Amino acid sequence: MKSIRMFCLLSALTFAITAMGQTSGTSSAPASAPAAQQSSQPAPTVGSTVDKEISAYEKLMVDAADAMPEDKFNFTPASLNIPGSSFKDVRTFAQLIKHTAAANYLLWSRVSGEKMPGNIKGGNGPEELKSKAEIMQLLKDSFAAGHRAAKTLTAENMMEQIPFRNDSAPRLFVATFGVIHDGDEYGQMVEYLRMNGIVPPASRH
Repeated sequence: MKSIRMFCLLSALTFAITAMGQTSGTSSAPASAPAAQQSSQPAPTVGSTVDKEISAYEKLMVDAADAMPEDKFNFTPASLNIPGSSFKDVRTFAQLIKHTAAANYLLWSRVSGEKMPGNIKGGNGPEELKSKAEIMQLLKDSFAAGHRAAKTLTAENMMEQIPFRNDSAPRLFVATFGVIHDGDEYGQMVEYLRMNGIVPPASRH
């Protein structure tokens, strides 16, 4: 009799453990839902990857430009007369931003096939833009052109040759060259801000 009772007890225990295992398996389904949602997101493409790079520098440069007071937009390191320095004829902060925007348009319009804005005549951008608001809008608009250019990039066309300087280069190269150029100009913006006692927004964390 004891053996039967023991058998029944073991059977009941086994059933309970099995049931718990099934329940925990069922309860784990919702936990896997986020993973399923993540996998349903679109896979990165050439265009979306370049667009992400453009967004990163757009954030850095627009924030840096906004951090400089308007009365410092004509600042140039040459005005500091630093002994042993070589800042003669370097661009003002305003010219630096307008140059960045002009280069953005020049490079990214080649990628997208869009027409360049008529007021961009040279590397320093539109001369008539003087106020901080006007210059910052030019910068933002140039990055919008970059986003449109990135959307035209595909795995099929990224190696197509397009005009670049006095030669040609793949569309992908020209698109990413714009990002590299932004990185160079952003580094100069950082120096101009720090020379005026301003910590760049991206360095304030």
